Amino acid sequence: MLRFDGRVVIVTGAGNGLGKEYALAFGERGASVVVNDLGGSTSGDGSKSSRPADEVVDLIKSRGGKAVADYHSVEDAKAVIQTAIDNFGRVDILVNNAGILRDKSFVNMTEQDWDLVHRIHLRAAYLLTHAAWPYMRKQKYGKVIVTSSTSGLYGNFGQANYSAAKMGLVGLSNTLSLEGAKYNITCNAIAPTAFSRLTQDLLPPGAEENLKPAFVMPLVLYLCHESCADTGSLFEVAGGWMGKVRLQKSSGAMVRRANAPMTVEDVRDNWQEIVSFAKPLYHLTQADQVTHIMNAVESISNTDQGNSNVLTETFTYTPNQLILYALAVGCSLRQPNALRFLYENHENFSALPTFAVIPAQSLSMAIVSSGKMGIDIDLSRVLHGEQYVELYQPLPTSGTVTLKGKVVDVLDKGSGAVVIYDVEMFDENDTLIALNQFVIFSVGSGGFGGKKVSEHQRPTVAAPKRKPDHVCSDKTTIDQAALYRLTGDENPLHIDPAFASTAGFSRPILHGLCTFGHSARHVLSTYANDDPALFKAIKVRFTKPVEPGQTIETHMWREGNRIFFESKVPESSQTVLTGGYVDLHNVVLNTTSPGAPQEMSKTTPTSSRVNLKTKAAFVEINKRAQSQPELVKKIGAIIVFDITKDGNVQQSWTIDGKKGTIYEGSPQEGAKAQVTITVDDDDFVDLATGKANAPALFAKGKIRAKGNVMLAQKLSTLFKDQAKL
Repeated sequence: MLRFDGRVVIVTGAGNGLGKEYALAFGERGASVVVNDLGGSTSGDGSKSSRPADEVVDLIKSRGGKAVADYHSVEDAKAVIQTAIDNFGRVDILVNNAGILRDKSFVNMTEQDWDLVHRIHLRAAYLLTHAAWPYMRKQKYGKVIVTSSTSGLYGNFGQANYSAAKMGLVGLSNTLSLEGAKYNITCNAIAPTAFSRLTQDLLPPGAEENLKPAFVMPLVLYLCHESCADTGSLFEVAGGWMGKVRLQKSSGAMVRRANAPMTVEDVRDNWQEIVSFAKPLYHLTQADQVTHIMNAVESISNTDQGNSNVLTETFTYTPNQLILYALAVGCSLRQPNALRFLYENHENFSALPTFAVIPAQSLSMAIVSSGKMGIDIDLSRVLHGEQYVELYQPLPTSGTVTLKGKVVDVLDKGSGAVVIYDVEMFDENDTLIALNQFVIFSVGSGGFGGKKVSEHQRPTVAAPKRKPDHVCSDKTTIDQAALYRLTGDENPLHIDPAFASTAGFSRPILHGLCTFGHSARHVLSTYANDDPALFKAIKVRFTKPVEPGQTIETHMWREGNRIFFESKVPESSQTVLTGGYVDLHNVVLNTTSPGAPQEMSKTTPTSSRVNLKTKAAFVEINKRAQSQPELVKKIGAIIVFDITKDGNVQQSWTIDGKKGTIYEGSPQEGAKAQVTITVDDDDFVDLATGKANAPALFAKGKIRAKGNVMLAQKLSTLFKDQAKL
């Protein structure tokens, strides 16, 4: 038998109907009951009477129970709660049941009719619960019931005031269930149908026998028992039937189309899908709803819907191609460490990191000419605007790689269109090893009404406004373009004087990616001692061409593990590469020889001191997120995870939603955490693998957060996609 010995219950409107039934049942099962009833009419008018509350108290006491009457209006909420404190010393259960009716058609409803119903139903529930809340928080226990109505759920003629207030109570209950979870306070809403003073004129003849308040009471008592953990739920209950109610929505439709204006006709043409409940959606939390919307938006922002726009091919290469590429971007035996890039039998034979563009470019033409961009492109009027390369591990020195390319955005720049496409590279074990992002400008393809900026585009970054920390230069040869074209880019612009003249150049120009390779090699030599394992990523914008035989001069600035650079041609005084940077893996400078080429070495991660499972989880999340940086950027905030072991913080990870990066440690210089989340190592792994959910861990006190906690909801976009690692 479920009992309530030692519990103190407040039931409002307990002098008649449902409230009376609840109060009697609580009293019979050992609770101390505060029987609140003003003793007024069903409309809130007329004189007050203590008789209804007194009669219920007498009944409870006659059956051996404990009870006290309270005659205050529910609007005098603090006094009602104080009655419980003064007589029984605590309050454990609050059943918000009191109510009145002022039914009128909407056209005849007065402001007084509206306001009074809202005051008694919605505002009083707030006041009573707010007054009881501190006691429940302090004792780490509480059960709250709010009484909604099917009129609120479905509407009812003549009850605009009542139905609005009753639906408001559902929203109140939903939020109280979230805020109370940490303190073991539950809150649920019921929508009962029962014969009472309020409903006797609304129900059909003969309803009294089958719709007794006694048939509602068992649900309320169970929801208020300590063995019931349900919270944030809504139940319909009538005549012994009980059911949980939830909000659903149709599967809906993405009406907006890529690279096209959205119109009213698009809504009309998709209407049947918009309103179809063939596959309804149900969200448990607002975070689920936000995640669904963001995923839907992502599906249109990313033009490879359903991977239908992904192009795939393989590329096989040998050490000879690595060596040819190294020579083509200026590698020479005159340089100290060049042998590792030019001799296949060298003990540290390696691929230059920027060789990753060569396989990717083999797929580039297929993407540009695929017709999957939603715009018309004249291949003779396409300019290479920007390039990004990121390596997830050093490139293999030979083998077959699989390339998967897709257009991620098309921007309308008026005079032309910017097309952004990614090419992922996978090794023979289907492991992602590199990502290229090409940004091209198609002259004459603009004006289609598309967006102007893209969250998918890897941004360039301006160099610091100070003298460069280091400058490195190479004079190209007159044959440089002729050599580089053997790596795969056979555009006649780089070899045929007649073709170059037609394109507006006095003579053939050097490939932009050849200049790119020279500059990357300068950074790698200057700041990483030519160690490709330290290379992480590079980004650059192409601004001016280089002519074969001219000098490529790279100006470099170091800030942390990022090397900013610009490349110039001193012969023409033109800047040819701008906004460039190279990111290196977590490294430290060897400053023993200032002014000399600075050698870099990997640091020991802080997590190596403690065996944390979280590191593996974050590495995997980071690895996948790097191929979809827009997931991190959608968070839009700087969130820090402090990972604990045995109660002590052992490691921190930063998710920088502003820059789209994830890294070990506290926020980098200039950044500040907006949310800090503290969680145990094991609990985080359960969260990342989908075995646990954040609200449940938070409710149990296993997740602590400080700062703007609402921003943490945005993490669901990242974690949902990476669940079940």
